[in-house]
Amino acid sequence: MDSKDVFYMKRALDLSLKGAGKTSPNPLVGAVIVKDGKIIGEGFHQHFGGPHAEVNAINNASEDVEGATIYVTLEPCSHFGKTPPCANLIVEKKFKKAVIAMIDPNPKVSGRGASILLQNGIEVVTGVLEDEARKINEVFLKYIRERRPFCILKTAMTLDGKIATRTGESMWITNEKSRRHVYEIRNRVSGIMVGVNTIINDNPSLTTRIDGGTDATRIIVDSRLRIPLDSKILQIDSPKKTIIATTEMADKEKLKALNSMKNVSVVITPPKDSMVDLAFLFDWLGGQEIDSVLVEGGSTLNFSILQKKLADKVIAFIAPKIVGGESSKTPVGGKGFEHLSEAVLLKDVSIRRFDDDIMVEAYVRKD
Repeated sequence: MDSKDVFYMKRALDLSLKGAGKTSPNPLVGAVIVKDGKIIGEGFHQHFGGPHAEVNAINNASEDVEGATIYVTLEPCSHFGKTPPCANLIVEKKFKKAVIAMIDPNPKVSGRGASILLQNGIEVVTGVLEDEARKINEVFLKYIRERRPFCILKTAMTLDGKIATRTGESMWITNEKSRRHVYEIRNRVSGIMVGVNTIINDNPSLTTRIDGGTDATRIIVDSRLRIPLDSKILQIDSPKKTIIATTEMADKEKLKALNSMKNVSVVITPPKDSMVDLAFLFDWLGGQEIDSVLVEGGSTLNFSILQKKLADKVIAFIAPKIVGGESSKTPVGGKGFEHLSEAVLLKDVSIRRFDDDIMVEAYVRKD
């Protein structure tokens, strides 16, 4: 792999991250234009519906791009959507070479953009820092193929594996730096999911809490509509609605009251073991263009998510505290698995520290 290609692609990947939280359900894409050994233009996909990274890089170029090389983190699009095809624009502007990190995962268009470039005499190099590009767009990769949200299961526990004391006290287990990182994750996802017990016990707002950040859609799993009508989450004035997933067992008067609220949407799922059918809910959320969900629920919801094989990634914060207690709740409760052979297996484990807190991040094995 050419070291120059790696250098400029790293810059393009860094640029792509500037669109985090703003492009959903579109991917994060960065582009760099190089001519005569220097960068003459840069761009990234800034928001959903806006110009693509290649267009922004060309528009920002300090000189004519004819004969230049464009580095782009995702294969240039080949179809008309909200914007014209970028592959055609690259041909029109007479680029000499295109270096692409990864081919578009959408099977309907995969490879077509690169083919257009090749057919018009433009040199094409693919696979430069592909693994890094795929990680940045892990949400898009799943959503474009399955139309179901990428699910991140996040937990925070003490060193002895407790998410609360025996009296239910849970604020705060982790330190401020860990919590700030969670806010950054909230800023990047489309939805935040909790169970109704979390609403009843903690009364959270589930907002991003980052200046200039984007609040996610709030999703509450509440099989019988036990949510208090004065909950903070129902009073938030936000462009994103609060979705409450329930079943036909819901309290009819409360259902009527919730349906009358401006920023609340209630979805009734089929009951599954007298609870919300989570698989149905995730399919429905995908249909609403919610491409990613951060689950910040309690132990019951966490087990259900894992049991239904809905989680893609697990993020566990571990604080250097010990609280003990046989009745103190753990991150994953529910019925639990009977045999070790049923255990959820993780892979690609990474570890990061936030002062004395430890964050373990890993992906759920699907094989």
